[in-house]
Amino acid sequence: MNQRVTLDTPAIEARPFKVYTQRQLDKIEALEKLPEDLRFDMRVVSQVLPFRVNNYVIDELIDWDKVPEDPIFQLTFPQRGMLKPEHFDEIAALMQAEAPAAELKEAVERVRSELNPHPAGQMDLNLPLLDGQPLEGMQHKYQETVLFFPSQGQVCHSYCTFCFRWAQFVGDKDLKFSSNEAESLHAYLAEHKEVTDLLLTGGDPMVMKAKHLRMYLEGLLKPELDHIQNIRIGSKSLTFWPYRFVTDDDANDILQLFRELTAAGKHIAFMGHFNHWKEMDTPVCREAVRRIRATGAEIRTQAPLLKHINDDADQWAKMWKMQVQQGMIPYYMFAERDTGARHYFEVPLVKAWEIYREAMKQVPGLCRTARGPSMSADPGKVEIQGVTEIQGEKVFVLRFIQGRSSDWVQRPFFAKYDEEATWLNHLKPAFGEEKFFYEDEFAEMKAEKQALIVKA
Repeated sequence: MNQRVTLDTPAIEARPFKVYTQRQLDKIEALEKLPEDLRFDMRVVSQVLPFRVNNYVIDELIDWDKVPEDPIFQLTFPQRGMLKPEHFDEIAALMQAEAPAAELKEAVERVRSELNPHPAGQMDLNLPLLDGQPLEGMQHKYQETVLFFPSQGQVCHSYCTFCFRWAQFVGDKDLKFSSNEAESLHAYLAEHKEVTDLLLTGGDPMVMKAKHLRMYLEGLLKPELDHIQNIRIGSKSLTFWPYRFVTDDDANDILQLFRELTAAGKHIAFMGHFNHWKEMDTPVCREAVRRIRATGAEIRTQAPLLKHINDDADQWAKMWKMQVQQGMIPYYMFAERDTGARHYFEVPLVKAWEIYREAMKQVPGLCRTARGPSMSADPGKVEIQGVTEIQGEKVFVLRFIQGRSSDWVQRPFFAKYDEEATWLNHLKPAFGEEKFFYEDEFAEMKAEKQALIVKA
């Protein structure tokens, strides 16, 4: 067994974690100076979309002199525009009239149902089966990658207002997927030798205690799971609570687990979610990054392109440069998913590509590992490679970075130019084609999967 990781950091003082939820909005002192109508707007929106923030975000990340435009404020606090006007007015009227709780709940649930709570086939097409039975809390969309949602990791230190998994946090069991079955996870992985990558996601796996994380990951060292080469951990903790890796009681236990796994030959990829350069510009974040990398794990970074937060090429260029400077690897720029408050955050695909290109022009080669803009759509991850003109027709050049069929990967295809399109389903095939090349095969896949689920 390897020696324990200590990596003492006397320069960083421990601090208690204090969280605020929707019911505690009025207790956040920093909000007291804001106009009452703005605070009321927050209370209305938080009835529909989940809200959770902590003292680190409030004290160290938000510039309160620039609220409400501050990007981290937009990232964490509800804004009126996050609900469509008719939805906002309905919920606001009920609150002002002090309507019965049951009536308000019914209206909230109706609004949520119109927000596409689970995009990209998460609840059906991605559902894996073991011995003919569906496995809750897991997704298997791509051949080589399985996603696992540990039940102990189904909250976050704070919630992002754009989050495409917002439905996990609203208390509706029918909308939630999670599992505490480590044995089922390991059994499924043992049966599927084509799987090389396990992605722990949530919520945020890093809200878990080290002993729970070890329960899921230590079993991957068994000989029958040698084919699991890469362990990815999707987390926003480096932004929202970097103390998790520095001064929390079991911070060293987490780092020790990472070191043991990497020493055993597993590749640990910590998928850090950074939406703005300000998030990594604190001493405790830089120290957390250093400590994770010292275990042999690598940190890859990803984020969606978001109006009100980071829809600016200069911001992306600065963020990627800072990430590389700290030893992180820029990985993805995503398009905002077609769920939740998408109308507030989404950027037309044309503008997304222009921002990506302008940012790339400003950075050195080590930053150009970031792929995008990418749409994590039903058939797979589709990248916008550019806009060009072919035989007199202006088109988008697209390709699959990842697909439900491995045969689709890296295949270029073309869509008609559309200045308003914000998602794959808004695009039409170019050159007079009726369908994109993958559509018939994808339809067959969906039919086969539905038949298996019905049978199970």
